[in-house]
Amino acid sequence: MRLTILGCSGSIPGPDRAASGYLLEADGFVLGIDLGNGTLARMQALMDPFRLDALLLSHLHPDHCADFSALTVLRRYHPDPPYDPRAHRLPVYAPGEAPRRLANAFAPHESERLETDLSDVYEFHTLRHATERIGPFTVTPVPVVHPTESFGFRIGLDGTTLAYTGDSGPCPGLEELAHGADVLLAEASWTEAPDRPEALHLSGKQAGGLAHRAGAGRLLLTHVSPWSDGESILAEARAEFAGPTERVEQGGVYEL
Repeated sequence: MRLTILGCSGSIPGPDRAASGYLLEADGFVLGIDLGNGTLARMQALMDPFRLDALLLSHLHPDHCADFSALTVLRRYHPDPPYDPRAHRLPVYAPGEAPRRLANAFAPHESERLETDLSDVYEFHTLRHATERIGPFTVTPVPVVHPTESFGFRIGLDGTTLAYTGDSGPCPGLEELAHGADVLLAEASWTEAPDRPEALHLSGKQAGGLAHRAGAGRLLLTHVSPWSDGESILAEARAEFAGPTERVEQGGVYEL
Protein backbone atom coordinates (compact mmCIF):
# COMPACT_ATOMS: atom_id res chain seq x y z
CA MET A 1 0.00 0.00 0.00
CA ARG A 2 1.14 3.51 -0.74
CA LEU A 3 -0.22 6.35 1.39
CA THR A 4 -0.01 9.92 0.03
CA ILE A 5 -0.82 12.95 2.17
CA LEU A 6 -2.91 15.45 0.21
CA GLY A 7 -3.49 17.59 3.28
CA CYS A 8 -3.13 17.30 7.04
CA SER A 9 -4.15 20.64 8.55
CA GLY A 10 -6.71 20.25 11.32
CA SER A 11 -10.10 21.98 11.53
CA ILE A 12 -9.25 24.53 8.82
CA PRO A 13 -6.65 24.71 6.05
CA GLY A 14 -3.44 26.41 7.15
CA PRO A 15 -1.04 28.70 5.28
CA ASP A 16 -0.27 26.84 2.03
CA ARG A 17 -1.65 23.68 3.69
CA ALA A 18 -4.76 21.78 2.74
CA ALA A 19 -7.09 20.21 5.29
CA SER A 20 -7.55 16.45 5.68
CA GLY A 21 -7.21 14.24 2.63
CA TYR A 22 -5.28 11.10 1.70
CA LEU A 23 -4.77 8.66 -1.15
CA LEU A 24 -4.21 4.95 -0.60
CA GLU A 25 -3.04 2.94 -3.61
CA ALA A 26 -2.48 -0.75 -4.29
CA ASP A 27 -2.68 -2.97 -7.36
CA GLY A 28 -3.55 0.01 -9.55
CA PHE A 29 -6.58 0.93 -7.38
CA VAL A 30 -6.79 4.48 -5.95
CA LEU A 31 -8.83 4.96 -2.78
CA GLY A 32 -9.47 8.49 -1.56
CA ILE A 33 -9.85 9.03 2.18
CA ASP A 34 -11.49 12.37 3.06
CA LEU A 35 -11.48 15.42 0.80
CA GLY A 36 -11.14 18.57 2.88
CA ASN A 37 -10.50 22.17 1.87
CA GLY A 38 -7.72 22.42 -0.73
CA THR A 39 -7.22 18.70 -1.28
CA LEU A 40 -8.58 18.59 -4.83
CA ALA A 41 -5.96 21.11 -5.89
CA ARG A 42 -3.27 18.93 -4.35
CA MET A 43 -4.72 15.83 -6.01
CA GLN A 44 -4.61 17.49 -9.43
CA ALA A 45 -0.92 18.23 -8.93
CA LEU A 46 -0.33 14.48 -8.52
CA MET A 47 -2.87 12.77 -10.76
CA ASP A 48 -6.09 13.10 -12.73
CA PRO A 49 -8.95 13.02 -10.17
CA PHE A 50 -10.88 10.82 -12.62
CA ARG A 51 -8.41 8.09 -11.57
CA LEU A 52 -10.13 7.82 -8.19
CA ASP A 53 -11.74 4.40 -7.91
CA ALA A 54 -13.61 4.99 -4.63
CA LEU A 55 -13.85 7.60 -1.88
CA LEU A 56 -14.24 7.23 1.89
CA LEU A 57 -15.54 10.16 3.96
CA SER A 58 -15.01 9.74 7.69
CA HIS A 59 -17.55 12.45 8.55
CA LEU A 60 -19.15 15.56 7.11
CA HIS A 61 -17.30 18.46 8.70
CA PRO A 62 -15.98 20.76 5.93
CA ASP A 63 -12.30 20.13 6.71
CA HIS A 64 -12.92 16.52 5.67
CA CYS A 65 -15.35 16.91 2.76
CA ALA A 66 -15.48 20.53 1.50
CA ASP A 67 -13.81 19.74 -1.82
CA PHE A 68 -16.51 17.20 -2.65
CA SER A 69 -18.43 20.06 -4.29
CA ALA A 70 -15.44 20.87 -6.51
CA LEU A 71 -15.09 17.20 -7.41
CA THR A 72 -18.77 17.22 -8.37
CA VAL A 73 -18.23 20.13 -10.74
CA LEU A 74 -15.36 18.24 -12.32
CA ARG A 75 -17.37 15.04 -12.72
CA ARG A 76 -20.48 16.78 -14.01
CA TYR A 77 -19.07 19.45 -16.28
CA HIS A 78 -15.59 18.51 -17.51
CA PRO A 79 -15.84 18.92 -21.31
CA ASP A 80 -13.63 15.96 -22.15
CA PRO A 81 -13.54 13.36 -19.36
CA PRO A 82 -11.60 10.12 -19.88
CA TYR A 83 -14.86 8.16 -19.43
CA ASP A 84 -18.55 8.93 -18.94
CA PRO A 85 -18.93 9.76 -15.20
CA ARG A 86 -22.64 8.99 -15.38
CA ALA A 87 -22.04 5.52 -16.77
CA HIS A 88 -19.17 4.91 -14.31
CA ARG A 89 -20.30 6.54 -11.09
CA LEU A 90 -17.74 6.98 -8.31
CA PRO A 91 -18.48 4.82 -5.23
CA VAL A 92 -18.65 7.05 -2.14
CA TYR A 93 -18.73 5.48 1.32
CA ALA A 94 -19.93 8.03 3.87
CA PRO A 95 -22.29 8.63 6.81
CA GLY A 96 -25.98 8.15 6.05
CA GLU A 97 -26.79 11.85 5.67
CA ALA A 98 -24.11 12.36 3.02
CA PRO A 99 -26.26 12.32 -0.15
CA ARG A 100 -28.54 15.05 1.20
CA ARG A 101 -25.96 17.16 2.99
CA LEU A 102 -23.44 17.10 0.14
CA ALA A 103 -26.20 18.05 -2.30
CA ASN A 104 -27.10 20.95 -0.01
CA ALA A 105 -23.48 22.10 -0.03
CA PHE A 106 -23.31 21.90 -3.83
CA ALA A 107 -26.56 23.69 -4.70
CA PRO A 108 -26.15 27.48 -5.11
CA HIS A 109 -29.73 28.45 -4.23
CA GLU A 110 -32.89 27.04 -2.67
CA SER A 111 -34.77 26.09 -5.81
CA GLU A 112 -31.81 24.09 -7.09
CA ARG A 113 -31.27 22.51 -3.68
CA LEU A 114 -34.78 21.07 -3.78
CA GLU A 115 -34.04 19.15 -6.95
CA THR A 116 -30.30 18.42 -6.59
CA ASP A 117 -29.43 14.73 -6.61
CA LEU A 118 -25.76 13.86 -6.92
CA SER A 119 -26.41 10.21 -7.65
CA ASP A 120 -25.98 10.97 -11.34
CA VAL A 121 -22.18 10.81 -10.89
CA TYR A 122 -21.85 9.12 -7.48
CA GLU A 123 -22.91 5.78 -6.06
CA PHE A 124 -23.47 6.39 -2.35
CA HIS A 125 -22.94 3.66 0.26
CA THR A 126 -23.85 4.21 3.91
CA LEU A 127 -21.01 3.42 6.31
CA ARG A 128 -21.72 0.58 8.70
CA HIS A 129 -19.66 -1.19 11.35
CA ALA A 130 -18.88 -4.18 9.16
CA THR A 131 -15.98 -5.26 6.99
CA GLU A 132 -16.36 -5.06 3.23
CA ARG A 133 -14.18 -5.26 0.17
CA ILE A 134 -13.35 -2.06 -1.71
CA GLY A 135 -11.09 -2.84 -4.63
CA PRO A 136 -8.13 -4.84 -3.24
CA PHE A 137 -8.68 -3.53 0.30
CA THR A 138 -10.69 -4.84 3.21
CA VAL A 139 -12.25 -1.82 4.95
CA THR A 140 -13.85 -1.82 8.39
CA PRO A 141 -15.52 1.46 9.40
CA VAL A 142 -15.52 1.87 13.18
CA PRO A 143 -17.81 4.45 14.87
CA VAL A 144 -15.90 7.01 16.94
CA VAL A 145 -16.94 9.91 19.15
CA HIS A 146 -17.28 13.39 17.60
CA PRO A 147 -20.05 16.02 17.47
CA THR A 148 -21.40 14.48 14.26
CA GLU A 149 -21.63 10.88 13.05
CA SER A 150 -18.02 9.89 12.52
CA PHE A 151 -15.97 6.84 11.64
CA GLY A 152 -12.39 5.72 11.67
CA PHE A 153 -11.23 3.20 9.07
CA ARG A 154 -9.28 -0.01 9.49
CA ILE A 155 -7.91 -0.89 6.06
CA GLY A 156 -6.11 -4.12 5.28
CA LEU A 157 -4.18 -5.61 2.39
CA ASP A 158 -2.05 -8.77 2.33
CA GLY A 159 -1.63 -8.90 6.10
CA THR A 160 -0.82 -5.18 6.53
CA THR A 161 -3.25 -2.93 8.38
CA LEU A 162 -3.59 0.86 8.29
CA ALA A 163 -5.81 2.36 10.98
CA TYR A 164 -7.06 5.92 10.45
CA THR A 165 -8.81 7.61 13.35
CA GLY A 166 -10.69 10.29 11.43
CA ASP A 167 -11.66 12.88 14.06
CA SER A 168 -12.38 11.56 17.53
CA GLY A 169 -11.95 12.07 21.20
CA PRO A 170 -10.88 9.08 23.32
CA CYS A 171 -13.45 6.27 23.05
CA PRO A 172 -13.69 2.46 22.90
CA GLY A 173 -13.99 2.61 19.12
CA LEU A 174 -10.44 3.94 18.84
CA GLU A 175 -9.12 1.01 20.83
CA GLU A 176 -10.83 -1.44 18.47
CA LEU A 177 -9.68 0.50 15.45
CA ALA A 178 -6.01 0.71 16.37
CA HIS A 179 -5.47 -2.77 17.87
CA GLY A 180 -2.40 -4.38 16.32
CA ALA A 181 -2.29 -1.94 13.38
CA ASP A 182 0.95 -1.83 11.45
CA VAL A 183 0.45 1.90 10.90
CA LEU A 184 -1.79 4.20 12.96
CA LEU A 185 -2.65 7.46 11.20
CA ALA A 186 -3.99 9.41 14.16
CA GLU A 187 -5.35 12.89 14.49
CA ALA A 188 -3.60 14.98 17.14
CA SER A 189 -5.13 18.42 17.09
CA TRP A 190 -3.63 19.93 20.21
CA THR A 191 -1.42 19.45 23.24
CA GLU A 192 -2.65 17.91 26.48
CA ALA A 193 -4.60 20.24 28.77
CA PRO A 194 -7.18 19.55 31.49
CA ASP A 195 -9.75 21.88 29.94
CA ARG A 196 -9.79 20.15 26.52
CA PRO A 197 -13.19 18.62 25.66
CA GLU A 198 -12.94 14.83 25.70
CA ALA A 199 -15.39 14.04 22.90
CA LEU A 200 -13.84 16.15 20.16
CA HIS A 201 -10.16 15.53 19.32
CA LEU A 202 -6.99 13.82 20.56
CA SER A 203 -3.93 15.43 22.05
CA GLY A 204 -0.45 14.28 21.14
CA LYS A 205 -0.29 12.44 24.47
CA GLN A 206 -3.59 10.66 23.79
CA ALA A 207 -2.54 9.66 20.28
CA GLY A 208 0.75 8.27 21.60
CA GLY A 209 -1.03 6.44 24.40
CA LEU A 210 -3.45 4.92 21.90
CA ALA A 211 -0.57 3.65 19.74
CA HIS A 212 1.14 2.18 22.82
CA ARG A 213 -1.94 0.35 24.09
CA ALA A 214 -2.74 -0.92 20.60
CA GLY A 215 0.73 -2.32 20.01
CA ALA A 216 0.89 -0.37 16.76
CA GLY A 217 3.96 -0.70 14.62
CA ARG A 218 4.21 2.95 13.61
CA LEU A 219 2.45 6.22 14.50
CA LEU A 220 1.76 8.97 11.97
CA LEU A 221 0.28 12.18 13.40
CA THR A 222 -2.08 14.29 11.32
CA HIS A 223 -4.82 16.94 11.65
CA VAL A 224 -2.64 19.39 13.59
CA SER A 225 -4.53 22.68 13.80
CA PRO A 226 -2.75 25.78 12.45
CA TRP A 227 -2.91 27.40 15.88
CA SER A 228 -1.40 24.36 17.64
CA ASP A 229 2.27 23.70 18.43
CA GLY A 230 3.10 20.76 16.18
CA GLU A 231 6.49 20.08 17.74
CA SER A 232 5.00 19.91 21.23
CA ILE A 233 2.29 17.55 19.98
CA LEU A 234 4.97 15.33 18.46
CA ALA A 235 6.99 15.37 21.67
CA GLU A 236 3.93 14.37 23.70
CA ALA A 237 3.25 11.42 21.40
CA ARG A 238 6.86 10.23 21.50
CA ALA A 239 6.83 10.32 25.30
CA GLU A 240 3.94 7.83 25.28
CA PHE A 241 4.88 5.58 22.35
CA ALA A 242 8.34 4.10 21.85
CA GLY A 243 7.82 3.04 18.24
CA PRO A 244 8.55 5.12 15.13
CA THR A 245 6.53 8.33 15.37
CA GLU A 246 6.37 11.32 13.05
CA ARG A 247 4.14 14.18 12.08
CA VAL A 248 3.05 13.82 8.46
CA GLU A 249 3.58 16.62 5.96
CA GLN A 250 1.57 17.58 2.93
CA GLY A 251 2.95 15.71 -0.07
CA GLY A 252 4.46 12.96 2.05
CA VAL A 253 4.41 9.43 0.63
CA TYR A 254 4.59 6.31 2.78
CA GLU A 255 5.09 2.74 1.61
CA LEU A 256 3.18 0.50 4.02
